[in-house]
Amino acid sequence: MTDETMQPDAPEDREPSALLSRLRVIEDQPLADRAAALSQLHDELRARLESGDAPRPHA
Repeated sequence: MTDETMQPDAPEDREPSALLSRLRVIEDQPLADRAAALSQLHDELRARLESGDAPRPHA
């Protein structure tokens, strides 16, 4: 990708960028710590996805 196609300030890019940054930090950790951090991240992402399935009240 070129700098022209990447817009880090775009709202849709903020969360993926944060996730990628977090994954990079996790990958630099020792194996045991990495496993625990990836497990925690998995649980957080699953909870977030599952919360999106809840019905939302209509305004």
